[in-house]
Amino acid sequence: MDLFEYQGKQYFAQYGIPTSPGDVAVTVDAAVAIAEKVGYPAVIKAQVQVGGRGKAGGIKIANSREEAMLHAGNILGMDIKGHLVKRVWVEHASEIEKEYYASFTLDRAAKLHLAMVSAKGGVDIEEVAATDPDAIVRHHVNPLDGITLAEARGIVAKSGIDEAAIDGVSEIIVKLYDAFVKGDADLVEINPLILTPDHKVHALDAKVSLDDSAAFRHPEWDEFRSVQEYDGREKLAKELGLNYIGLDGNVGIIANGAGLAMSTLDVVNQVGGSAANFLDLGGGADANTMTSALEVINTDHNVKSILVNIFGGITRCDLIAKGIIEALARVELHAPLIIRLDGTNADEAREIIEPHVSDKLIIRPTMMDAARTAVGLANGGDVK
Repeated sequence: MDLFEYQGKQYFAQYGIPTSPGDVAVTVDAAVAIAEKVGYPAVIKAQVQVGGRGKAGGIKIANSREEAMLHAGNILGMDIKGHLVKRVWVEHASEIEKEYYASFTLDRAAKLHLAMVSAKGGVDIEEVAATDPDAIVRHHVNPLDGITLAEARGIVAKSGIDEAAIDGVSEIIVKLYDAFVKGDADLVEINPLILTPDHKVHALDAKVSLDDSAAFRHPEWDEFRSVQEYDGREKLAKELGLNYIGLDGNVGIIANGAGLAMSTLDVVNQVGGSAANFLDLGGGADANTMTSALEVINTDHNVKSILVNIFGGITRCDLIAKGIIEALARVELHAPLIIRLDGTNADEAREIIEPHVSDKLIIRPTMMDAARTAVGLANGGDVK
């Protein structure tokens, strides 16, 4: 679950991470009242889960009540990259001397937590990574050991952060790690983490992604979840109990297992295509589950082909094949279906599907072959 900025700041506050004083508003009058309370100049920030708010006009500084009313009125209801602004965060504008970056996430390959710290904050970290990768200090943390203040100071010093900010940033990094681990987060990120002219350090922004698998330990997350916004596809998938994330491409993806689904996205990209979604069926792929998956993908009018990538392990491929055929009798597809089956009873599964093969139902022997066919069809080509 990805939090809005204001939720992230509320979350950080639980771990003692300082932020600018402010509050969230859903009306112009409420936004003006908050601006009056925190004092001018005040920053009014659109709360949407997408980047580029500032460039889109979703972040404005108000120096008076009149400006606060004007900016809040313009921002509330604004469309930013398809996201409707329903609330704004209003905080006192900070004086900024320097901007830094700090985050924690999981490095799955290393099986360790990963700290990333940079003296170059305030811009997309991807941009920094591409143009000046040495500006980002990456430091692995063993979850059994955690991170000490001395260790944090070493990371900060190595990053080139100003001497005046080392103590403050180091203390925040320790608190940020607590927020990451104790809060069961997948990602905690501060960009920018600022140094003020009086040499105080605090988080000017907050990006937090919580691990849904840990929700049973956190009943307080219900408040965060109550204002989460999903597009139509994701809302339907959630109602149907599917692990689905909507993307912007034109190749629908269905796979059994998160790792296989990610690999399928990578292969589609490798052959020149773009995935429309991530959809993991999990361990089961019976007719009901497959029907639900196809129904969700059917709601995405950008999808021009659907790639079903199944590896039969404990779940046998022949049972999955029967589920696919039964699902196709229930759902009228808007795009051709390309199927790759491998693993337990894969030959039997292909025999089950073979009588139904057509221009709309295609079998391919390998993941790469299936991806090439799906991408070709999605881009207007013929079946090959």
